[in-house]
Amino acid sequence: MADWRTRVKAIEELGALDHPHAVDVLMHRMQQDPVYRVQVAAYEQLKGLGEEVHKPKPSPEEPVKGVTKMLVRIKKSLPKDHTYEQFKDKLNKMRADVYDIYEGEKGDGFDAWLEAKWSDLRI
Repeated sequence: MADWRTRVKAIEELGALDHPHAVDVLMHRMQQDPVYRVQVAAYEQLKGLGEEVHKPKPSPEEPVKGVTKMLVRIKKSLPKDHTYEQFKDKLNKMRADVYDIYEGEKGDGFDAWLEAKWSDLRI
């Protein structure tokens, strides 16, 4: 569950089933997954199964509340002269769930976003 790519693949496989339980799981992912692209994948599978659903809208809020505070704690735990790559690696090790959510949300812009956040963090 911590990997948005795995969830998308599972959603595609569930979409091949025409079973009420599969529809329930797809509905839940469409409504509750923290990664928008996973929500959209579930929506597309549900539409393909003939379900009457509305495409989810991206949330205007941060996917993870308190993410800046969390990133500050990670930055503080590293040596003062640490690199962005060390910060990124520690985030992935300590909070793989958060790393996955933002990687899924930001797509190709993930590294640029995370590096900008890292450089803006004040400790």
